[in-house]
Amino acid sequence: MTPAQDVAAILARLGVEASVAASVSAGSAPPGAIVSHSPIDGLPIGSVAYSGIEGVAAAIALASTAAAAWRNVPPPLRGELVRRFGMKLRAAKDDLGRLVTLENGKILQEGLGEVQEMIDICDFAVGLSRQLHGLTIASERPGHRMMETWHPLGVVGVISAFNFPVAVWAWNAALAWVCGNAVVWKPSENTPLTALACQRLFEAACEGFDAAPSALSTVLQGDASVGQTLAADPRVALVSATGSTRMGRAVAPVVAVRFGRVLLELGGNNAMVVAPSADLDLALRAIVFSAVGTAGQRCTTLRRLIVHESIVDRLLPRLRALWPTLAVGDPREPGTLVGPLIDAAAGEAMQRALDAAAAEGGIVLGGEPRLRDTHPHAGYRAPALVEMPAQTDIVQQETFAPILYVLRYRTLDEAIALNNAVAQGLASSIFTTDLREAERFLSAAGSDCGIANVNIGPSGAEIGGAFGGEKETGGGRESGSDAWKAYMRRATNTINYSDALPLAQGIRFDVG
Repeated sequence: MTPAQDVAAILARLGVEASVAASVSAGSAPPGAIVSHSPIDGLPIGSVAYSGIEGVAAAIALASTAAAAWRNVPPPLRGELVRRFGMKLRAAKDDLGRLVTLENGKILQEGLGEVQEMIDICDFAVGLSRQLHGLTIASERPGHRMMETWHPLGVVGVISAFNFPVAVWAWNAALAWVCGNAVVWKPSENTPLTALACQRLFEAACEGFDAAPSALSTVLQGDASVGQTLAADPRVALVSATGSTRMGRAVAPVVAVRFGRVLLELGGNNAMVVAPSADLDLALRAIVFSAVGTAGQRCTTLRRLIVHESIVDRLLPRLRALWPTLAVGDPREPGTLVGPLIDAAAGEAMQRALDAAAAEGGIVLGGEPRLRDTHPHAGYRAPALVEMPAQTDIVQQETFAPILYVLRYRTLDEAIALNNAVAQGLASSIFTTDLREAERFLSAAGSDCGIANVNIGPSGAEIGGAFGGEKETGGGRESGSDAWKAYMRRATNTINYSDALPLAQGIRFDVG
């Protein structure tokens, strides 16, 4: 079955309009439509209507009306809607996971795992809907009580990237909904069909749920101009944007100039330190998944491997032997570990990075094109392992491809310095059985990343923890822990239940 046929059957089962699911040839898409191409073969699999700049304003107006009604619905009842959505996702997991694979290119196990993330965040949000608590604060004034309360923001805009086309939206949307907001979603132009499928599943969850206003969730299809228009609208209280650092630099000032809120989840140049005491069998498994999972297109992908000089000759030969054996191919096939890059242009960017690494003294293994004869329009590439003499310019850049740079270190201080000496600060890890090394890496003097792990890789976070990073990663936090606070506004309240009016700080202000 071709990807186009596969997509058409899935969208029909999910209830998405048949016209969207139709296989499109190079010239058959409606004028102005966004055509989705499958990374599997590089060919069209469907088209969606372009929302346009005018459509942004209309969608935000509808969402504003929905938010005004939704904020008055008790949070546990809002949680019930999210529970219903989670049940729809459970029923559609196989189809939606396969659709992610078809439109994004990640292997089927990862496509299914992404939908499981959606289900997990729905479960988390349901529990959260009964725990949106503030504080009671001691007052210095007799007969007074202070407290803080949390209220919905209104409209939340979500701009998501192609590499996690559904999970990142769900991280934001599930929390935003239980916090009392409406959501306007601008997905990547590369993955419009998965967005429509998610929207249809949410609409199905809303059917028969009288408390849910219409336009609680809206999808805007378009290019960067649609995202910029969404970010510029003052009716959008929070813009949660996931993507490249370049995208964040474009979005953040637009939101800041109107004093809106922004939640940024941007690039990562993630490292793993392998210490002398590391369990190398364990480390090897973590290295492989973290470096080549999603064809190196995760924001948490392992890009820099920092190995102690005393063990590099034990670890590196194993990596050299393993890398050429990693199966590259159709991500729908059970034996595939590395699917295609999102498009041929991503493969060209990978080649430029490898050429730069070689020019800077690197020894390159792998990285060559694959399946060109059978899939000339796709971007299949073998994973690349590159031994570098130092952390050169190219190593400090994030290349969204399966390239793993290998560096050596002598002291833990040197390893931590290498880990921190890049512009991004998303994820990091250390493999060690030395308690002191582990604690040092996690301490204030250790990794400067938002995620720091011990004896697991930097990739593959659970939804229970807050997800995000520092520096050029943007500083935002999504998903678990107390990330919900980003979707609400805090009010400090003081209640006087006495018959006097004492002023704070003992100020006297007598009148008459």
